[in-house]
Amino acid sequence: MDLSTVVSYLLIGISRGMFYFVLAAGLTLILGVLKIINFAHGSLYMLGAFFMYTLIGIMGKGTGAFFLSAAAAAIAVGFISLAIEQLFLKHLYGKEHLMQMLLTYSLVLIFGDSIEMIWGTGYHTVAMPKLLTGSYSFLGAYIAKFYLLFLISGLLTVILLWLYLYKTKLGKIARAVATNRSMVDALGINADATFMYAFIIGGILAGLGGAIASPAVNITSQMGDSIIIKVFLVVTVGGLGNIWGSLIAALIFGISESFGVLIFPRFELVVPFVIAAIALILRPRGILSK
Repeated sequence: MDLSTVVSYLLIGISRGMFYFVLAAGLTLILGVLKIINFAHGSLYMLGAFFMYTLIGIMGKGTGAFFLSAAAAAIAVGFISLAIEQLFLKHLYGKEHLMQMLLTYSLVLIFGDSIEMIWGTGYHTVAMPKLLTGSYSFLGAYIAKFYLLFLISGLLTVILLWLYLYKTKLGKIARAVATNRSMVDALGINADATFMYAFIIGGILAGLGGAIASPAVNITSQMGDSIIIKVFLVVTVGGLGNIWGSLIAALIFGISESFGVLIFPRFELVVPFVIAAIALILRPRGILSK
């Protein structure tokens, strides 16, 4: 294990971690503001990938078409998130968590069957655009250009979420609602609108994650089931509802997953979960619980 190998796997791990953060940030925002455990978040990720597959077929396989399709897929998932929030979730705010969990799990089943009715039960693929093929060299290490897309997407998510939460009126209201809903209501602020925007942003991030991951995964009706486990783990380890805790946990998860392939190739899938279990034993309420 030389320096270039360590640097290469570290860069891959950070890139994976930033991709997990794109998904975890949306789920964390929903959990922190709406106080809803959204099992359908993985389904929104899946929808983003399927929309990407369809849009690429319409717009073509060029680099510009790839990024335009990714943006359109994320926006489309945002509109579906709006419909979910307005038709279903808004009637369950303040209700028992069991009712909310049953509803979001029901949506998982509905989306899964709907996907199979529209796109079939087989798997689909999206071609990698030429701009993202090949690799870059850094300190003697090589990293695929595609991983840089994950890294850039994660960094943009960090910056935009920070601007939203700390520099906009809606973001400040969202933080206030997450802290004390009754006080926000007493001040005459429409908290319902804040809930709606938070869920839409969460859905857009999930759709974006599915869109940018589409060239690297098999697009199937079950792809949301596998990713949601990792995302929930990131959210839990980071601290339920804490955006920046999720960022730290996502990086830990991505780096441990990357080095697990190098150090423990037979147990690569287990390594991140073992580290997460240790983190939860040491910090049961999460890395940044407050």
